[in-house]
Amino acid sequence: MTEYGRGYGSEPWHPEDPLYGDQGSSRGQEQQPQWDGQQAHRYPQQQADPYAQQHYNGGWDGAQGGQPPYDPYDPYGQQPPADPYSGTNPDYYAAPDAYPPQHQHPHPQAMQGQQGMQQQQQYQQPQHPQHPEPHYDEGTGAGDDWRADPGPREPEPEHAFFADHGDDDGRDDLDPREEGRGGRERRGKKNKKNKRRSGRACLVVTLLFAGAVGTVGYFGYDFIMSHFGPAPDYEGEGTGEVQVDIPENSTILQMGLALKRAGVVKSADAFSEAAIDSKKDKVLQPGTYSLRKHMSAASAVELMVDPKSRNGLTIREGLRSGDVYKLIDTKLHLKKGTTKGVAKTEAKSLGLPSWAKSASKLKDPLEGFLYPSTYSVGEKAKPAAVLKQMVARANQVYEQHDLEGNAQKLHLESPMQLLTVASLTQAEGKYKHDFDRVARVVYNRLKPDNTETYGLLDFDSTVNYARSQSTLDTGSVDDLRNFNDPYNTYKFKGLPPGPIGNPGEEAIRSAIDPAKGNWYYFVSINPEKTLFAETNEEHERNRRIYLKEQEKAKQ
Repeated sequence: MTEYGRGYGSEPWHPEDPLYGDQGSSRGQEQQPQWDGQQAHRYPQQQADPYAQQHYNGGWDGAQGGQPPYDPYDPYGQQPPADPYSGTNPDYYAAPDAYPPQHQHPHPQAMQGQQGMQQQQQYQQPQHPQHPEPHYDEGTGAGDDWRADPGPREPEPEHAFFADHGDDDGRDDLDPREEGRGGRERRGKKNKKNKRRSGRACLVVTLLFAGAVGTVGYFGYDFIMSHFGPAPDYEGEGTGEVQVDIPENSTILQMGLALKRAGVVKSADAFSEAAIDSKKDKVLQPGTYSLRKHMSAASAVELMVDPKSRNGLTIREGLRSGDVYKLIDTKLHLKKGTTKGVAKTEAKSLGLPSWAKSASKLKDPLEGFLYPSTYSVGEKAKPAAVLKQMVARANQVYEQHDLEGNAQKLHLESPMQLLTVASLTQAEGKYKHDFDRVARVVYNRLKPDNTETYGLLDFDSTVNYARSQSTLDTGSVDDLRNFNDPYNTYKFKGLPPGPIGNPGEEAIRSAIDPAKGNWYYFVSINPEKTLFAETNEEHERNRRIYLKEQEKAKQ
C-alpha cells in the first residue's frame, strides 16, 4: 500500500523506522487515503522531520478535555479534518509559506511510555548547522523519506578481529544522519585508530603465517630427506675394533640395525643400500664379525663378504674343532698347535654352559660349541678371544632352540646328547631331507626294543672321528668291533660321549624334529646319495649298490 509521505508503491517500512514491525498500529489496520500526483502538488508536504513518523495507538474523546492525541502524521498538532475536501479547516490548505515549520516540542502528554520519552530526548538534541536535516524541493512528491538522504552512510561493520575495542562507551559513533562536524572528527580519529590496529593485526597474521610456513618447510624438508634423501653414512674405513654378532636368519636390514647399535655404521638404511648396490646382499651371512667403529656402509659390507679379507674367517657346518684351531692359527699367523693348546688349557673360561662341563670322556670339551658362521678376526686378535666369540655364538643359537627343554621331550639324558645327535646327523647326511631321516635312524636304534642293531649305532662317522680321519672306507665290521674307543659306535652301545663336530642350524632342527619312519639302516653310496632301509635284508641290497659304486670310483 501507499504510505503517507512516501510516494507510490508498496515499499515496506525501513528497518530503522521507529514504526517498523509495529503490527498493532492503526496504520497497519486501516487503509490510508491515496492521493494522485495532482493532489501532491496541491497539498505540498511539510518539511521533513526524522521524528514525524510516530503514532498514537490509543483513542481520544474530545469530552475528556486536554490536548488531542498525538498524530504521527502531524507532530506539531496541526490536525487536518477527516475529509480534506470538507473545507472545515481552510487554513490547513494554505500556501506553504504561510505556515513555516514550527520547531517546538511535542506536547509531553502526546508521548506514550518509554518510546515517547526517548523520542522527546532525541528531539531535544541540538542540530548542527553544518549538517542540516535533509529535505527536498517542495511540490515534487518525493516525500520526506530519510532513505533518500544523499549524505554519508554507515560504514560496513569491521571483522571482530580488526574491530576497535578501545572506546570508553564500547559503542560506535553517532548515526551518520545525526552526526555533525564533531561526530565526523570522532569518526575520523576512530578510523585512524582502526587502521593502525588493522595494520598491526595484519602484521601479526603475516608473521604467524610466515612462521607456520617456515615450520612446515623445515619439517617437510626433514621428512623428505629422511624418506627420500640419501641415508646418513660415515666416511672412511673407521677406527678401533668391535665385535658384532649377527643372529641366524637375519635380514639385511636387521644386520644393519645390529651394526648401527654397535656403532659400526651410521644407519641401517645406508648399510642396506650399500649391500644391494654392490649386489652382495645375497652373500652376507650371519656370524660374529670383528669390525671397526664409524665405518662407511660400503666398507663394512666389503669386510663382511670378502673371503680374502684380512678379517674374514668362515667356519663351515660339521667342521671339527681340530680343523677350526688350524684355521685360527693360519689366520693369526701363529705357530701350529697354538690355538689347540689355548683351547685345552682355557676351555673352562671360554663361556661353556654348565651342562657341557659335566660331560666326561670327551676328546675335546669345545667340540660342538665352535658354531659354524663367518667371523671377523683382526690380525692382532688373540686365540682365546676368537674362541670365546664362537662359544658365545653357539650358546645364543642353542638357547633359541631350547636344547634343554627339547632334550627332555626326546627322552635324552642331557642337552649334550641332543647336540651329539645333531652332530651325527650333520656328519652322516648332506641335504635337509637326509638330515631328517638320519636323525630318525639314530632315535630308532637307541630304542631299548631295537632288534635290528641291538642298541648299536654302527656309524662310520664316529670311527672316523675317533681316528681323526674322514673316509668312506672304514674297514670291515669285524675289524671295527675290535677297535677300542668310546667313540666307536660299532663296539659301544648308545651315543658317543659327545659331539663329533660342530653342527649347523639345519642339523639341529632335524635332531629336534626328525622325520617319521621305521628306518634302521642307511648307506651313503657316494657323497651325493644316501639309501635308507627298514630291514637288514633291504640294507644288504643297498650295500651291494654301495660296493659297485666303490669299484667304479677305483677304476
